[in-house]
Amino acid sequence: MRNQRVLFIVEVSLFAALGIVFSLPYLSIPLWLQGGSISLAMLPILFMAFRWGLKGGLVTGLMVGIINSFINPYIVHPVQYILDYPLAYSVVGLAGIFSIHVQRALRSENRKKFIFYVTLGTFIGSMGRLISHFIGGVVFFGSFAPEGMAVWYYSLTYNAGYIIPSFVISAIVLSFILYSRPQLIRSTKQNERHAA
Repeated sequence: MRNQRVLFIVEVSLFAALGIVFSLPYLSIPLWLQGGSISLAMLPILFMAFRWGLKGGLVTGLMVGIINSFINPYIVHPVQYILDYPLAYSVVGLAGIFSIHVQRALRSENRKKFIFYVTLGTFIGSMGRLISHFIGGVVFFGSFAPEGMAVWYYSLTYNAGYIIPSFVISAIVLSFILYSRPQLIRSTKQNERHAA
C-alpha cells in the first residue's frame, strides 16, 4: 500500500513536470500576444486522469497550474491568478470521471467505446479549462476587446482559439498511445484503493 502511494506521488510529480515542459514556448504554437498557445500541456494531466482516476488528474493539473504560474506568469489580480492557473489546469483532471470506462473499454478491446470515452473525458477537461479562462477573460481582460466587440465574445474566441486545437490534438495523441500500449493503464479500483 505504501509503495502505491509513493508510486502515485512520483508519477504525479513526473507528469506535472512533463506538462510544464510541453507548455514551454519552444514546444508550443503561440497564438496571441497576451498569452495562450496550442500545446500538449494537457496531455500529461489527462494521462494521469485516465490512469489514476479523478484524484490523479486533479492533483497533476493543480501542480501544472501552480508551477506554470511561476515560469510564465501573467497575473493582474489574485482571483484571475486562481482562474487562469491552479483552477484552469486542475479542472482538466475532471477527465478522470471516465477512467473506469476507458479502462473497461481497453480490457474488452472495444476500440469505438475506448475512443469515445477518451474523447469525452478530454472534452470535459478541456471545456472546464475553457470556462475557467473564459470567466477570467470576461472579468479581468475585457479592456483588450476591440471596440464594438462584446467582452464575452472576445474572451470566448480568444480562449477557444487555442484550447479547442489543444483538445483535438490531445484526444488524438492520447487515444493512439493508450490503445497501442494498454499496459500503461492499470485497474482503476486498484489505483484508487492504494492512492487514497
